[in-house]
Amino acid sequence: MSSYKELLAQRELLDKQIKEAVLREKADGIAKAKLIIEQYDLTASDLFSRKAGARSSSGKVAPKYRNPSTGDTWTGRGKAPKWIEGRDRSSFLI
Repeated sequence: MSSYKELLAQRELLDKQIKEAVLREKADGIAKAKLIIEQYDLTASDLFSRKAGARSSSGKVAPKYRNPSTGDTWTGRGKAPKWIEGRDRSSFLI
């Protein structure tokens, strides 16, 4: 059975080996990615732009319901506002 100090020394060695492996594999991955980028003449927009039809996490959602007396609107997402809560929503559709 290993002593506490021996186990700590082993852990330090393993931590060092893990860091080296991560750096090595990261460098290999970058080299492969660069090769593919050069091979296909890719640009940043090719790699990181959203395709048509993809959901956008930014941007507003159009309102779906309107309160005729105040003009307040609601998208239909999240908690319902008090003015529509418990009522037939079809009468508030925009």
